Amino acid sequence: MENQTIEYVLVLTGLSDLPSLQLPLFLVFLLIYLITLTGNLLILLLIFTDSHLHTPMYFFLGTLACLDMGYSSTTVPRMLFDLLTDRRVISVPACITQIYFFLCFCSFETSVLAVMSYDRYIAICRPLHYMQIMKWKVCVQLVSVILVFGAVYSLLHAVFLTKLTFCRPDALQSFFCDLPQLLQISCSDTFINVLLIFVFGILFGSEEPGTQSISKKNFATTANQNWTKKLR
Repeated sequence: MENQTIEYVLVLTGLSDLPSLQLPLFLVFLLIYLITLTGNLLILLLIFTDSHLHTPMYFFLGTLACLDMGYSSTTVPRMLFDLLTDRRVISVPACITQIYFFLCFCSFETSVLAVMSYDRYIAICRPLHYMQIMKWKVCVQLVSVILVFGAVYSLLHAVFLTKLTFCRPDALQSFFCDLPQLLQISCSDTFINVLLIFVFGILFGSEEPGTQSISKKNFATTANQNWTKKLR
């Protein structure tokens, strides 16, 4: 019968095989994780409670704090669980799910950081027109586009990962499910997966001149409108 379901599992090598290091590593990374969550929560609390911080710059900073908590929570809790229980087995669906969220938050963070750099460029080089260019509507639209783009990109990877078969040694040389390690143990054709990585790199690389061009066009349009109003 070909309708039998076989659950394929993967083994994570982890950080160390020495039992004496498991508990110290668990405590260290637990402390770092709690500090990360606490710091980001304090940033969000400060931004929400202080009306003087309700500006585009702190809007992006608050967004980055939320993403940083999600980014850390994608891998660290699983790593802490493995360190505490010494159980390093993970199913393929769970591994693909972790990769999906990891890629999501990774693309979200890098894109938000790129947008923040141009926000600071406008604030420093064009301070008189900053509030006219970086309106709240523009900020929300930028973040929305980033979220949609990251979610679609990660979903494409997840869909094509489900098409792969694994027939090589099932040990991943990592403490979490990472895309390159998963592709290495696949015996299927990974051309589409690798192509997606290169396409994302090209798109993200072209984002910088594209965003700079848009920023310059927005400034030129705003400056011309203000100059026309003054002449009138």
